[in-house]
Amino acid sequence: MTGLEEERPEPTVPEADPRGDPYLRTRFAVPARPVTFLRRERLVRHLDQALRTPLTMVNGAAGAGKTLLVADWAAEREPGVAWFTTEAADQGPGMFWAYLLQALRAAGVPPPPGVGSPADAGRVTRTLLARLAADLSARERPVTVVLDEYDQIRDPDIAEQLEFVLHHAGGGLRLILVTRTEPLLPLHRYRAAGELTEIRGAELALTPEETAELLALHGLRLPLPAAHALVERTRGWAAGLRLCALAAQESPDPETYLKEFEADRSTVADFLLAEVLKQQTSEVQDVLLRVSVLERFCPDLANALTERTDSAPILAGLHRENAFVEDLGHSWYRLHPLFGEILRAHLRVRAPGLEPELHRRAARWLGSAGFLSEMLAHGAAAGDWEYAAGALVDDLAIGRLFTGLCSGDLADLFSRMGPEAGSPATDLVRAARDLSRCDLEHGLAHLRRAEEGLTAEPDREGAPAARLSCALLQAVAARLTGSPERAEAAAEQAAKEREAVPAHLLDKHPELAALLLTQLGSTRLWAGRFEEARPALTQVADCPGGASTALLRADSLGRLALIDQLEGRLGPAERAARAALTETERFGLPQPADSGIARLVLAAVALERDEPDAAGALLDAAAESDPALRDPVTEAVRALVTARLHLARGDTRAALAAVAEAVPSEAVSPWAAGEAALVASAAHLAEGRSEAAAELLAEVPDGQVACAVGAARARLAAGDPGAAVELLDRVRPEGRFGPGVTVRAALVRAEAADKTGDADGARRLVARALREARRDRLRRPFTEAGPWLRPLLDRAPVPGSPRPAVAPAPVAPATDGQAAPVVEELSGRERDVLSRLALMMSTEEIAADLYVSVNTVKTHLKSAYRKLGVNRRQDAVRRARELGSI
Repeated sequence: MTGLEEERPEPTVPEADPRGDPYLRTRFAVPARPVTFLRRERLVRHLDQALRTPLTMVNGAAGAGKTLLVADWAAEREPGVAWFTTEAADQGPGMFWAYLLQALRAAGVPPPPGVGSPADAGRVTRTLLARLAADLSARERPVTVVLDEYDQIRDPDIAEQLEFVLHHAGGGLRLILVTRTEPLLPLHRYRAAGELTEIRGAELALTPEETAELLALHGLRLPLPAAHALVERTRGWAAGLRLCALAAQESPDPETYLKEFEADRSTVADFLLAEVLKQQTSEVQDVLLRVSVLERFCPDLANALTERTDSAPILAGLHRENAFVEDLGHSWYRLHPLFGEILRAHLRVRAPGLEPELHRRAARWLGSAGFLSEMLAHGAAAGDWEYAAGALVDDLAIGRLFTGLCSGDLADLFSRMGPEAGSPATDLVRAARDLSRCDLEHGLAHLRRAEEGLTAEPDREGAPAARLSCALLQAVAARLTGSPERAEAAAEQAAKEREAVPAHLLDKHPELAALLLTQLGSTRLWAGRFEEARPALTQVADCPGGASTALLRADSLGRLALIDQLEGRLGPAERAARAALTETERFGLPQPADSGIARLVLAAVALERDEPDAAGALLDAAAESDPALRDPVTEAVRALVTARLHLARGDTRAALAAVAEAVPSEAVSPWAAGEAALVASAAHLAEGRSEAAAELLAEVPDGQVACAVGAARARLAAGDPGAAVELLDRVRPEGRFGPGVTVRAALVRAEAADKTGDADGARRLVARALREARRDRLRRPFTEAGPWLRPLLDRAPVPGSPRPAVAPAPVAPATDGQAAPVVEELSGRERDVLSRLALMMSTEEIAADLYVSVNTVKTHLKSAYRKLGVNRRQDAVRRARELGSI
């Protein structure tokens, strides 16, 4: 029944759900049956059909006995039945699927590690669902999954995803839904195909005979005619009958009581209050009323709310008496939802104004116990914002507002915080909330007030964590404002404050260091200090932390991709950008939650390959990025890609407009200004204004090699090939930059040679440009080169020189008049590895540069050796050069 082979290795079990909280094991526990539980064989036999149909639905009203029926059936078949009790609090698809996957692990039927696990409570990828369905469909025995309280799931996306997995799992999944309402699934299709087992309210209703048996379990004897009358009035509602039995036990004449109840037309609420709550002692009533503000509770938490010390035996006794206190396991309980709702309403009548105080006590207990998310919810319900904000800051959890996992929930929670809450912690949380929404004006104002408060009270409790949080927010503000100096100062301050913070807190929140490095690397990137930015961003890209740092890893990979793209290395740029997207998909992060930088880089690469439609689609996809991660870098790249797309489509006016306004920032970015001038220059060249193009690039500071190549092109267009070649000789991009720069430089030299009558030199330079462009499928430099290039391409091609518009197989250049034979063509990745081998890079360095494992690099090398007929690195490089492959 488990569908799991015994030799299957156990995967690493995730430690926390997508919100960063520990998984609640009670949600995977099959509910315990009370001693007065009535086993109904007719329903058990019907449930056995669940093993023969992919979908089973147990549908009935609250208190119809659905959960206990299925729990009794499942308990007889353990292990192998995965149980998952859903909750309204985690409506997001990511949370639902994370818990369902954990339920499979808890039942001993874990999915393979390759399936992955969602990182965002609000989203799950179709890739994860497809992998899960494929795994289930391949199992020898079907897996049985029970989703209890499925009516709590109101998100149609979850229903659609569940239908997808159920359909594609084939015979590998048996799904049992325990629900109060009709699920959003195509039941008609399953029903028509005979693939649905249904147990509905009418079948769940107790018969008179079963009613008599139930009462007997409670020590009551009722004649069958009286049982008939009782069933007729209660319609066989299991909870109502059980309530009747509990109340009748206290009556001196149970049969008369049941008859009187029969005639009573009061509501369930009236009955519960009058016949259940009021039957308890005043002390027990007080416990029930006070714990009603909690979703779940344990004896210690109940003691905190009641100021008692004996909640444990009271709760255990209430559960044993089946007084609507459900045992979740591990000493945790919850009230029946209807009972809890009625109790809360009664609490407000009996003790007005007590509810906020109970939430305040719950918040403090949950905070001390480490249940941060629940603590924040109760702190907000109590209006105790200073405590909630202080706990968030003291726990060093303020980075959660920027990680994309539950940042939206936290921002919404603290948006209700009024101005009366005034402390450094509340100001820090307000600053984080506003900065996470890119509201710099208010965010910086709150941050200044927080700093002033911390300066006034340097020795207050929790000050080191608050000062570290303050430094982190300063770094965030530095990135958003494009201020490298502020970022460096914030990093220095953070390093100083870390020494005073307990190590266990730092270990608990790996996103803090990753977030700080991301801000630092981004501002260095904005400043054009690529060699300093790369180590910081690489450290984040390689950092551990799982879901909590997934968004930061993806963003850092995207910015590393940008550096490669700016330096003309399109292949590495594309691989890093795709690795960034893979990182977000692997953890199920919502794509709009990232900065969009990876898609912008891919759009830039697509433009270099003369694929404007693909670039436009990527640009549109990057438009809805997370405002918390937008900064001058992303906005500058967005403007540049937009302008280049207009150029590719022939709209020079729109291109100039796109780069006309500088991105607001405290510091000027040399590369952003240079790239904007380069785009504007290209637009002027396209309109035949070569002098204007040259003047624009003449104003760019030295060191911008791509701009120097563009300036050389402008000088050439102005009729000065000598000046163009002189500019190129001065910067010498070959060896330091990738094909995105070197191919353009070679084409400028080729045109200069053609104009000065050196036809052979021009042909050789064009051939070299074609060879360099082939690896990255670079086409744009050829299409923008102008009409002079066409005659050279129409003549007899130089051996090994493909046309830019196609991607033919490599042709070996002539060697001593003979073509060197190649047994099999090298793949693109093998050429990538060999080109780095030629730069004397180690295997580990090649792996890091290509974002692959060392073993993958070794595999490519072995394959390349075989194809080239060599056994050593030096011979492979020499042979590949002879063949024109690198």
